Amino acid sequence: MKNDRTALVTGANKGIGLHIARLLAAEGLTVLVGSRDPGRGERAAAEIGGRARPLTLDVTDPRSVARAAESVGHLDVLVNNAGISPALGPPTETSVEELRLTYETNVFAVLAVTNAFLPALRRSPRPRIVNVSSGTASLHWSTHPNPQFPPGSARSAAYRSSKAALNALTVFYGLTLADEGFKVNALAPGRRATDLIGTPMPDAGDPAEAAEGAVRLALLPDDGPTGAFFSWDGSAVPW
Repeated sequence: MKNDRTALVTGANKGIGLHIARLLAAEGLTVLVGSRDPGRGERAAAEIGGRARPLTLDVTDPRSVARAAESVGHLDVLVNNAGISPALGPPTETSVEELRLTYETNVFAVLAVTNAFLPALRRSPRPRIVNVSSGTASLHWSTHPNPQFPPGSARSAAYRSSKAALNALTVFYGLTLADEGFKVNALAPGRRATDLIGTPMPDAGDPAEAAEGAVRLALLPDDGPTGAFFSWDGSAVPW
């Protein structure tokens, strides 16, 4: 299978991002494997094979973002996957520095990368943006029964609030770019076996399963939704 579409996945050298890149390559897209470390990006692209290409991209470094954007003339799909969760406490145990660090990658960098690659995306007849969020960012799910996690906890306040801010950006980009044919949506990947928090998570699922949801949003048809929040299985998630 082969087509002329190109996708960029940030943080694609491991975890969910690697699986997203692999699935998009299997769909025949040229996939730019975004990675802060050039060596890891090259190894990931080689592992994926096909039309996967490494792209050095530190989403928190304005110069790295600018260089990467200048090297890409045309882009059809942007998957903002890179994210961190360095602090696991409630807000009362979270420092301002930890909050800033989390927002730098999970919010500010998404805006910087998206805006930097907008010229390339605008050259696509079917531009798509997927923001990898979290079900724990849903304020409704945090206070009501839901299918992904027990509600009522305020842990990981920095991560969860940063993803709630990312959800807001998703809505605003969707509104701003709708008339240009963009589809901009957020994904709740579910609890997955990755190194997001540095230690294994109990009962964590396969990252490849979450990646399928991201690819579904990346390849939406022209009548698909925009400015919406979906679980990995395609069901809607309340904000």
